[in-house]
Amino acid sequence: MRFISLFLALFLLISCSQKTKISVDTIITDATIYSLDNAFGIASAMAIDKGKIVAIGTNSEITKQYESKNTVDAEGEFIYPGLFDAHCHFYSYGLSLQEADLRGTKSMDEIITRLKAFQKDKNPTFIVGNGWDQNDWKVKKYPTKADLDIAFPDIPVVLNRVDGHAIIVNSKALKLAGITKDTKADGGQIEIANGEPTGILVDNPMELVFKIIPKPTRKIQIAALLDAEKVMFDYGLTTVNDAGLDPDVIHLMDSLQKAKVMTLNVYAMVTANQKNIDLYLKKGIYKTDNLNVRSFKMYGDGALGSRGACMHKPYSDKPGQYGALLAPISGLKHVAKQLAASKFQLNTHAIGDSANTVILKIYGDVLAGTKDRRWKIEHAQVLREKDFDYFKFGIIPSVQPTHATSDMYWAEDRLGKERLKNAYAYKKLLQKAGMVALGTDFPVEEVNPMLTFHAAVARKDSKEYPKGGFQMENALTRAETLRGMTLWAAYSNFEEKEKGSLEVGKWADFVMFDQDLMKVEENKIVKMKPRNTYLKGKKVK
Repeated sequence: MRFISLFLALFLLISCSQKTKISVDTIITDATIYSLDNAFGIASAMAIDKGKIVAIGTNSEITKQYESKNTVDAEGEFIYPGLFDAHCHFYSYGLSLQEADLRGTKSMDEIITRLKAFQKDKNPTFIVGNGWDQNDWKVKKYPTKADLDIAFPDIPVVLNRVDGHAIIVNSKALKLAGITKDTKADGGQIEIANGEPTGILVDNPMELVFKIIPKPTRKIQIAALLDAEKVMFDYGLTTVNDAGLDPDVIHLMDSLQKAKVMTLNVYAMVTANQKNIDLYLKKGIYKTDNLNVRSFKMYGDGALGSRGACMHKPYSDKPGQYGALLAPISGLKHVAKQLAASKFQLNTHAIGDSANTVILKIYGDVLAGTKDRRWKIEHAQVLREKDFDYFKFGIIPSVQPTHATSDMYWAEDRLGKERLKNAYAYKKLLQKAGMVALGTDFPVEEVNPMLTFHAAVARKDSKEYPKGGFQMENALTRAETLRGMTLWAAYSNFEEKEKGSLEVGKWADFVMFDQDLMKVEENKIVKMKPRNTYLKGKKVK
């Protein structure tokens, strides 16, 4: 009896000491997990339940406490938080997938060839194309409508320049839009030669043409969003900041997400016209698990490539041309004042040094005495030395590293040596602001976030040019770059408590690579692509 009693006591002691494991949806083991917590810690395993991280640590710590029918052996692969694109045009990119792709063309002849192939395949009644860049051509001059008129005399053609700040159209499109040599061009330019429009329109006058382009059907809009989403997941992007959307498209995104047809996280910047401002100031901030509508996108000026960026002094390669603000200063300040009196964030496109001065001063004036507003300057591309100090006061620079490596071939021509020193100055902006949010501006640049990472760290293009890097004093470290593509981008969206790092309580958005982004040879970065992408704990690639 004593033996039996002793045995039972021992059995109960052992049983009580073995805690029941907690069942979770997914366990990841045998990984190198860059958590991006404050210590930049590295773990090897994590447990995920209901889309969120419930534990992260060593293999033994996780497997002792948790069990799952879906345990993934990462086999030593490298895991990072899901990547952000802090400034892009996601919906526009999706639409561009339904239109003629002109990226990489080297001449007007090549454009015509692509458009003919597109016409044969799609048989459109109105041709729209995207992505041409005369700076990539042998003769770096704007094209004219002449070639388009010969090739397409009876169908309107509208071709968007790569930066979205200039278009070339044929005579048919000009006629439908009612554009003549006498048409006014406030906030932009209608190029005139020999007494008639050449077909080139820069910035605001483009709206006259956009009004005549047939609106995409609902079917095309949905296809655009879903086609673009597939590309995002393929590259490891789990959150995109869409810089300039109308309420109709935001509502469509919300509907698709609620129906579980679209799952990508979208930080939507509402286009800052008065109608939209009135609507959303009345509605208030709108947020779901996948959609965050708490900001407006305003335009300060145009782009450097089309000489629409507003400069304090004339362009070095075109004396007398300064670029232009796209609205009067009073109008820009009126928008900022309205939003400063609300809880909404304002994110403003500012590329030229004069535009940056104007917008930064407006921000400083209307935000005086407020705290934690996190208003952003989108691009912050060229600045005067004294204007960098504005970023000390909570203004966040949202920049695109591949702009530097795309523009470096001709940027000095536009700016001259002295102004170029304070252009694409990402390290300097980081030192002043304490963080940078990193994106691409796609479809202006390629979607691939590894090009962003490489351009930020190496300051080289995908062909490893230039040797030694472009203005290396403004290169970012790998850790800074990763934070800019994850946690800092999340912070800039007021989302740092739910995304941007792999910590308990946050969404399980992450990417898995077979090489270590923190240590791989520099020239291999652009060739890296995630093996898997997870969104809220579910594998989407």
